[in-house]
Amino acid sequence: MIEGQAKSTACPGERPQGWQVRMLSWRNRVIGSQRFQKWAAATPFVRSIARRRAAQLFDLVAGFSYSQVLLAVVESGCVQRLAQGPATTAELAEIAGLSEDACVRLMRAAAALGIVEEVGLKGEASCWMLGRHGAALHPNEGALAMIRHHRLLYADLADPLALLRADRAEPTALQRFWTYAGQGCDGLDGAGADPYSHLMSASQAAVSHEILAAYDFSRHESLLDVGGGHGAFLSAVGEAAPRLRLGLFDLPEVIEGVPESLGADRHPGSFLTDDIPSGYDCMSLVRILHDHDDAPALHLLKNIRAALAPGKTLLIGEPLAETPGAEAMGGAYFGMYLWAMGSGRPRTVNEIRAMLAEAGFSASRRVSTRQPIIASVIVAQA
Repeated sequence: MIEGQAKSTACPGERPQGWQVRMLSWRNRVIGSQRFQKWAAATPFVRSIARRRAAQLFDLVAGFSYSQVLLAVVESGCVQRLAQGPATTAELAEIAGLSEDACVRLMRAAAALGIVEEVGLKGEASCWMLGRHGAALHPNEGALAMIRHHRLLYADLADPLALLRADRAEPTALQRFWTYAGQGCDGLDGAGADPYSHLMSASQAAVSHEILAAYDFSRHESLLDVGGGHGAFLSAVGEAAPRLRLGLFDLPEVIEGVPESLGADRHPGSFLTDDIPSGYDCMSLVRILHDHDDAPALHLLKNIRAALAPGKTLLIGEPLAETPGAEAMGGAYFGMYLWAMGSGRPRTVNEIRAMLAEAGFSASRRVSTRQPIIASVIVAQA
């Protein structure tokens, strides 16, 4: 059985019973009835709800096309050009290497998703500008990096059943990128370290912002970021709490890429096989725990607990499963992404707190963040 997979309590062939099952069965029969669907579409007060639900269902069907439009408009350079101001179809077509007809098709697809908008200027052909989503997207280097990176995920999800049936026994495009995921960090070389460290650094700004808005690190004297990559998170913490002594623990090949300007103590090693350096009153795990299956994740927490003196702090920052309003992010996106990556799973706050207790931490609590879809925070005391 896969780690973290719940065991079924029902006997083979036995159907679950209870009021919830009966209620959901009734709901599903009603919603699935063509008679009800026709009635809902024709009834004034219910029609708007029916239309909204139909649109949501279609979005599920068409979601992959939406993602590909987003990828195309970013990789073509059109978003970057429109960030500078309006551009004609002819100019965008030249940038993207498309015919004008193909460019119009792409731009109108992007406009339908709110990435661009078509505008008319006096005496000129229609021009294009960034839409509401495009305006928020173009300065976000982390989001742009992830959009490009998703090529690997799309390749692995081309046949999702085949991916699941392989049961993580066959290499995937994401596994080859995140070399450490399949090899427990020990098989990573310098060439493999740079791409993932760059992606982590580029996508770290929003995560760092959420964590720093939720937690004041100036209450501590020192911070060790475990698995901190090239130090993007530590750099943000250092600006917010300049008196804090900083330390970074990661693979030797990753540590080599840490800029001297970071001003942090460097500790090369693997958090799965080496002892965590002691002498810090706070340690952080930012987007690390969910990358690992339960056994190595618990081992990591125990390793950190052994390095922390009683009463000292561990901060965990990452997206959580079953986050209200972001359930699809945890279950559908990270669930399938981490499966394709070959390691890890999204966890609920209660699952992580239970692991912390098992690892020997005396207490833990969730700290509210402004955008939990980006990152949630759990703080534990040794």
